[in-house]
Amino acid sequence: MAVRPIVIHGEPVLHRRAEPVRSIDEDIQQLIADMDDTLEASRGVGLAAPQIGVGLRIFNWKYPDTGQAPTRGVLINPTLRLIGRVSQEAPDPEEEVEGCLSAPGYSFPLKRSDHVEISGLDPQGETVRFEATGWFARILQHEYDHLDGYLYVNRLGPRYAKRWKKVVKREEWNTPGHSWLPGVDPDPFGHDDDAGEEPENSR
Repeated sequence: MAVRPIVIHGEPVLHRRAEPVRSIDEDIQQLIADMDDTLEASRGVGLAAPQIGVGLRIFNWKYPDTGQAPTRGVLINPTLRLIGRVSQEAPDPEEEVEGCLSAPGYSFPLKRSDHVEISGLDPQGETVRFEATGWFARILQHEYDHLDGYLYVNRLGPRYAKRWKKVVKREEWNTPGHSWLPGVDPDPFGHDDDAGEEPENSR
């Protein structure tokens, strides 16, 4: 098991659809273990395989108990269905803010469905299916987007998309080769200054 570098916006693997997992073999089990270690070190709430440079349809999560699903989990080859519609109203700039481990240090408001159904395989190859609401539903949508080659910033409305374009130019994130290593590099979301607190918007 090992913590792997998290690649940043501009890396091609983040911007293309991930491939299905064909067999849950030893290499996949090792990848899952590394993803768990990397998520733990990052202090995020979710991580998709493309975020550590692997273009496969796998993501994991770690989130406080909601009574909806295991507080930690892994889904392989997931399928996501929106149950609640995505409102066309402007997102709340305080209550609907997302961040991303592959766009480190920045957060923007974004509307999401507040109710989803997701299914997939667990690491043992068994089918898992459940519904999620609220912030947990947001996490699942965020990670699922990664598997289709989207970062949450690709879904921002015009106002925040303009701000994001300025970030990309300033950080030079329009080219590959950028990454950070959780547990070694400074935490880009300031969790080092909030030890013991559970992060809510870094994924």
